[in-house]
Amino acid sequence: MKSKYEIDEIITLLKQDYPLAYCELTYTKDYELLFATRLSAQCTDKRVNQVTPNLFSKYPTLESLAEADIEDIGKIIHSCGFYRTKARDIVLASAMLLTEFGGKVPDNMDDLLKLPGVGRKTANLILGDIYGQPAVVVDTHCIRLVNKIGLASGKDPEKLEFALKEIIPPEEQSDFCHRLVLHGRAVCIARRSKCEKCSIRMYCDEYNSNSQNA
Repeated sequence: MKSKYEIDEIITLLKQDYPLAYCELTYTKDYELLFATRLSAQCTDKRVNQVTPNLFSKYPTLESLAEADIEDIGKIIHSCGFYRTKARDIVLASAMLLTEFGGKVPDNMDDLLKLPGVGRKTANLILGDIYGQPAVVVDTHCIRLVNKIGLASGKDPEKLEFALKEIIPPEEQSDFCHRLVLHGRAVCIARRSKCEKCSIRMYCDEYNSNSQNA
């Protein structure tokens, strides 16, 4: 269990390393982030960013997405994987946003989870990035890093979400999760961690354990 001092130090050091905490998915409208996040499941942000300009150019409004042919959407997003399910979710969610939410992405967890294809990870990203609310986005980078560092343990995303909410100040939560992703891509890489370049290694359980056993 990390002390408050250690947690504060980890937050501070990651802030210094990644002053601009941001989602790497590109979007201009709230629902574009919603659908880009859906496409990112089992896919890289880089690939999604290559696909979405064509998707949102051909279907520039929620109305056009709601009326779109699912097969055509599937052709556009094919390279993102699981394209049939994702295409169906985009069309159905667009229709629901129009009929039940006045064309606006909801600003609360309960309503977000009603949308086809939206889970807690996507919902938290919307709450944090669109609405500036406290939100913990648990993706694969987050799961891996918080276990390695020792901030929380386990693989269940929802349990990790609530565990992190207990120890990360609300105003830091959304940005902290973005910084974990950036750190996981730049330094704490899954197959080749660059521990010598890691600013928080002194607070990392795995690093300290490996150092003791070396």
